[in-house]
Amino acid sequence: MTDIAARHDELRPLMFSIAYRMLGQVSEAEDVVQDAWLRMQNDDTVVRSAEAYASTVTTRLAIDHLRSARVRREAYVGPWLPEPLLTTPSDADPAVRAETADTLSMAFLVLLESLSPVERAVFVLREAFGYGYDRIAAVVEKSEANCRQIFGRARSRIDERRPRFEASRARRDELARRFFAACDQGDLAGLERLLATDVVFYGDGGGQARAVRRPVEGRVPVLRFLGALLRQGAAQGGRIEPVEVNGQPGARLIGGDGRLVSVLTLDIADGHIQAMRNVLNPDKLRHLGSPVAEPPVE
Repeated sequence: MTDIAARHDELRPLMFSIAYRMLGQVSEAEDVVQDAWLRMQNDDTVVRSAEAYASTVTTRLAIDHLRSARVRREAYVGPWLPEPLLTTPSDADPAVRAETADTLSMAFLVLLESLSPVERAVFVLREAFGYGYDRIAAVVEKSEANCRQIFGRARSRIDERRPRFEASRARRDELARRFFAACDQGDLAGLERLLATDVVFYGDGGGQARAVRRPVEGRVPVLRFLGALLRQGAAQGGRIEPVEVNGQPGARLIGGDGRLVSVLTLDIADGHIQAMRNVLNPDKLRHLGSPVAEPPVE
């Protein structure tokens, strides 16, 4: 497998992209990629396509990992959110970038949790990577006809709740800038104008950090909740650092001691913020390379 070994740097991004979308966990995706790489290097099979081989091994390992992880997910305390992935804006083709960002968003990854491991694999390979059904069938070891049916059922379920995102990137980024500026200034009136009437706030503390156990729904309840958070943050000397998270506007929330408290993402559509997702579980933040706060459990 000398050719495979020489293409590590080229194949690893593809392998990680598949594993992360399958699992929603950066650390677990890294483990799957490492396991897949070791298996590929120790396999003497002659392959025609290194990319196809890498995606097949990675997807099958991710399916196995996801099956074992479902028990842990069911016992998770409060809402489950993916581990945030900090992404970097680029000048890539806007159409390609928009598609990539949508299938990488927190909202999209949460929806994928409603699918079985095989359904998730078929949907991700088709929707996010554009694989043909013949190639998908070889990966999941099912017929092409069966894969078409699996994808159709999965897409119907996902489309029922699929999030909408602002079509204009410039408009989206400007609204996010205004939102974080209003947060810095404690401008609740300004925040209110930016929130959709049915906005929802999700918090993921995983039982290890103070976070809402149920989503906060509606403009007024969310505004009140944000106001309380902003007052608490200001009293503790915290700050907000806007960043791109999973292809969407977001921010790192830093405590007065300089440690990372949480990562927040915004879903923006139709000129308003439709949803906010705040990851506070310290176990889901350690991969970001910053000192992570250990807030008291609620």
